[in-house]
Amino acid sequence: QVQLVESGGGLVQAGGSLRLSCAMSKSLSSINVMGWYRQAPGKQRELVASITSGIGENYADSVKGRFTISTDNAKNTVYLQMNTLKPEDTAVYYCNAVTAKSWNLKYDFWGQGTQVTVSS
Repeated sequence: QVQLVESGGGLVQAGGSLRLSCAMSKSLSSINVMGWYRQAPGKQRELVASITSGIGENYADSVKGRFTISTDNAKNTVYLQMNTLKPEDTAVYYCNAVTAKSWNLKYDFWGQGTQVTVSS
């Protein structure tokens, strides 16, 4: 079991920046994939950014060049730096962790979400 707690959401004007944090209850070395998803009203949940251990990062086309995912292993925390925010970035952002103990034993964990609102 991995517990995830998101923070850092809030209200910001278009063009501004926010940094989201996801504190995890276990060492990041035990987590195979760490990611950020978001869901806006009336839309499907979508992947924003992810890090796969030993492989690298992945970003949605809509946020490339503006968002950066990073980790602080000492703090067991994953960050999402969001720059040049746009109103269409408004959504609830969820932290996600996937652990794979074997080829057929995988577990998926989610945080409660943090609201990001970008005003025009």
